[in-house]
Amino acid sequence: MCAVGSTANSHAGLVDKGWEYFDCMIQDYGIIPKSEHYACVVDLLGRAGRLDEAHDFIKKMPLEPGVSVWGALLGACRIHSNIELGERVAEYLFELDPQNSGRYVLLSNIYAAAGRWEDVSKIRTMMKEKGLKKTPGCTWIEVNNNVHRFFVGDTSHPQSEKIYATLENLSREMEEAGYVPDTDFVLHGVEEEVKEHMLSTHSEKLAIAFGLMSTSPWTSIHITKNLRVCGDCHNATKVISTIVGREIIVRDANRFHHFKDGYCSCGDYW
Repeated sequence: MCAVGSTANSHAGLVDKGWEYFDCMIQDYGIIPKSEHYACVVDLLGRAGRLDEAHDFIKKMPLEPGVSVWGALLGACRIHSNIELGERVAEYLFELDPQNSGRYVLLSNIYAAAGRWEDVSKIRTMMKEKGLKKTPGCTWIEVNNNVHRFFVGDTSHPQSEKIYATLENLSREMEEAGYVPDTDFVLHGVEEEVKEHMLSTHSEKLAIAFGLMSTSPWTSIHITKNLRVCGDCHNATKVISTIVGREIIVRDANRFHHFKDGYCSCGDYW
């Protein structure tokens, strides 16, 4: 029970409460922490911006830190744009889990957000040499017992024209509501206008648009993504939930997100 509380609080950013659960797990219940418990603490500290503290915690662990621990810290480096620490952490992960393309992509994301496109290119070359490929993002939604899948920029759906028209109308309403695309989440060295267009056709947005036009207005929309939902799509979905007055539930690779009235259940920590 304490371990579950530690995980939940790591995503809510409640550092003190998380430490309390972690300590009670050991002192009150006699549970010996495993690697995943230490990863929760690292995630807890990292998401709160206490990256140096998280790194020190890892170095003092009584057991060898595994990929979940280092992965949590690398994710925090991405959130807080800490390139120097991110590079060091990535090296550990490349050694421990050399065939996991996600680690390389995450470091590439850190470089891209800082505009270091030469380093992004180096990571892509490294992946190519190792025979690694980035897993394409895919979002799916079930409507009337049929599963509909979408990829970024997808035009293969039979109702594609209507989906894009719905998305275009929605985009105008979002702009009027104050939504501004966060182009930091586009990892290509291209013009700002092109970046905004790339964001507008992410698989999450396509699935939501299809859900809006295919389901009753008083029902919630449920979509699933194979990867972590991108930051811009997360922001956009909060705005969409307010505009359409509907609950949108997203299951990504990390957790469930319940969007309602402009807020997400994750508290913007995921």
